[in-house]
Amino acid sequence: MNYKELADLIFPNAKPISYYEEMYPERNLPEGAIVTRFAPSPTGFVHIGGIYQSLVAKFVSKKTGGVFFLRIEDTDQKREVENGITDIVNSLKVFDLAPDEGMINENEWIGDYGTYKQSMRKDIYDSFVKYFIEMGKAYPDFSTPEEDEDIRKKQEAAGVRPGCYGVWARYRDLPLDEAAERIKKGDPYVIRFKSPGREDRKIVVQDLIKGKVVFPEYDLDIVIRKSDGLPTYHFAHLVDDHLMRTTHVIRSDEWLSSLPLHVQLFQEAGFKVPKYCHISPIMKNDNGNKRKLSKRKDPEAAVSYYEEIGVPADSVKEYLINIANSNFENWRKANKDADFFDFDFQLNKMSVSGALFDMVKFFDVSKNVISRYSAEKIYDEVYTWAKKFDNELVKMLDNKEYALKVFGIERNNSNKPRKDIAKWSDVKENIIYMYERPTEFDFDKINGDDLSRVLAAFVETYDENDDNQVWFEKVKDVAEKCGYAREVKEFKHNPENWPGHVGDVSTAIRVALTGRRNTPDLCEIMKVLGRDEVVARLNNFIK
Repeated sequence: MNYKELADLIFPNAKPISYYEEMYPERNLPEGAIVTRFAPSPTGFVHIGGIYQSLVAKFVSKKTGGVFFLRIEDTDQKREVENGITDIVNSLKVFDLAPDEGMINENEWIGDYGTYKQSMRKDIYDSFVKYFIEMGKAYPDFSTPEEDEDIRKKQEAAGVRPGCYGVWARYRDLPLDEAAERIKKGDPYVIRFKSPGREDRKIVVQDLIKGKVVFPEYDLDIVIRKSDGLPTYHFAHLVDDHLMRTTHVIRSDEWLSSLPLHVQLFQEAGFKVPKYCHISPIMKNDNGNKRKLSKRKDPEAAVSYYEEIGVPADSVKEYLINIANSNFENWRKANKDADFFDFDFQLNKMSVSGALFDMVKFFDVSKNVISRYSAEKIYDEVYTWAKKFDNELVKMLDNKEYALKVFGIERNNSNKPRKDIAKWSDVKENIIYMYERPTEFDFDKINGDDLSRVLAAFVETYDENDDNQVWFEKVKDVAEKCGYAREVKEFKHNPENWPGHVGDVSTAIRVALTGRRNTPDLCEIMKVLGRDEVVARLNNFIK
């Protein structure tokens, strides 16, 4: 018996790989186009690291006129969660990272290289396993659990590496006739790759993020087809990335140790090896020590966290690309209205050691992002969020016309945009004084009779039709009339001459109206509140 006969015995109905090579031809794309993918397992919630990886993949493919596709790697079906694929698809949509090809729900896909769900590609994998057997590069392994345990104990006693390799690969050189007889008898078996590697030799790979990486050759005879007929991840990855014509494998660096094996599989199959790009994990500062962002410890690790607290998807994306390429921040300052994907992202500028997720910086980025939103956009996003998470806020926003005026305060100044909102869960607290009269006040420097006198003088001059310049001139007049310095610089030059300055006067008015010392533009706030409400609030402090 020869290898082809053995392969035909195991896979009598499998098509030749030429069938699939014709079905999935080389892509007709511009020269240099990058084809890459996000290939998660539907085994739990979507980690922010997955969005990070997808964002990088989307950037590099889009920039080159390539393809970004979503492949679901579900060969380990015991760990699969209900609606796991749908959750992945929806998470990508939220962040404007919908793939060009791939799964769109649990069982449907778009694109000419599908199906993009590994559990639906068994026939394809069978053909390629058969191909490996035909080449003499794979073999059936009939090891029982008892035999595996015996090998493990012997390796432990000998002080050598565990695993199936060399003299420890019991069925590697089993005569083909004997293997065939055992298969005919119905003995259970797996199919193993016959590795040509040697641990005393090195493999050198140029990773597009890590640079040159050196490993010992991979010499283990890994299982490529399990006893249930499904392939292992490693083999499925080979077949899928080859047939889907993946040019760049962008993935977490937890897979870096598998690189020698994956390169070896491509080489032994005679396929073009894709370029590998291993992304370092997102890190977190924990009491002065850096560690990986943890699903178990850190709520911000879950994509759902950002929806719950109301951080816009744009904010998350801009922060992630900023930690991926630190020059993004300066680019955004110079290109405030440019499309996100116009940024010239570079793989070789990514951190080799892992980017640090700084929540303070993250919320600063979010404030900048929201500062570029129109009042209409803010209203729509806040209202949508509130309907799911805050019924009280929904009621506040029911008067859309008034809410748009509130959100429109200080949003027309492109040179100094309003930056007081980092997340939608901040909004109610930020605008509550526009809906309810404050009950607590901290007037600081101006109190008692002076406060009454200042506010009364202001009410006498107040005209809701005044523009900001006229309004502030009147505040200066009030300050001067009440014995306060008309200009802050005058006060600073001779502080002994006045009890305070125009800034203290405007603060007194602000606190009386809002209960706060810091708010957006006070003149605009007063226009939205309306004259009657402004006067009524100020009169509470006038004797």
